[in-house]
Amino acid sequence: MKPLEMVVCLKQVPDPEGPVDAFKIDSGGKKVIPVGIPPVISPFDENALEVALHIKETLGGKVTAVSMGEKLAQPVLRKALAAGADDLILLVDSHFKDLDSLSTAYILSKAIKKMGPFDLILAGRQAGDWDFGVTGLLVAEMLQIPSVNLARKVEHRDEGIWVERLTPDGYELVKAPMPVLITVSSEAGELRYVSIRALQSVQARPVKVYRAEDLDLDIHKLRARPILNLSAFQGQRECRLIEGDSHQQKGENLALKLREDKII
Repeated sequence: MKPLEMVVCLKQVPDPEGPVDAFKIDSGGKKVIPVGIPPVISPFDENALEVALHIKETLGGKVTAVSMGEKLAQPVLRKALAAGADDLILLVDSHFKDLDSLSTAYILSKAIKKMGPFDLILAGRQAGDWDFGVTGLLVAEMLQIPSVNLARKVEHRDEGIWVERLTPDGYELVKAPMPVLITVSSEAGELRYVSIRALQSVQARPVKVYRAEDLDLDIHKLRARPILNLSAFQGQRECRLIEGDSHQQKGENLALKLREDKII
């Protein structure tokens, strides 16, 4: 069984675990501005990276991480190298700003073609910022390869890829030929712990940077993310006291009120 050539797509996002009040809404500019929130690798993409590293440790192979954006923080994305990826490729260009999913997939597919032959592409099921969940599948369509989404487990055996794919009531076992693209869910497991020493050790590692002119792109195909309106949710709270002569009656009155408000 030959070692696999694996590509993992990583997205840099503001830390989704940051406090809500650290995200400001610019309604005029139609964008969310993180204030004091450091960028991180999107959590589902970290799950995908862990799947690739597990396959590499078990059966051998090579893992190449690729990330796209206008302003990428190398120290953040070098975490992939510290975790065990062999190479890191950054797609950085002023044209790569606030693009829609179709344009993002177009650029990634061009970059993956440029990188050379591959057996397995892994990506998170959705990004940690916009949660669209379609970019990975669009990449597969553009590369004209099969895809499997919502993977909770990925194995390479019998010259194929076996995937436990999540369903509403459990999972189904799918066998896919290679090359194939798989989007990974959090059930696949968190990325292994990366120490500060490991992060420091990869800061001098070379990183390839591709710009728009390196990828044979048609710039006119790139489209910005269409946002018609963006505003902060203005929630209203109202406190109501539920009366009753006993605990049982209070419980019944609460249930009736919840039903009246169509909560249950």
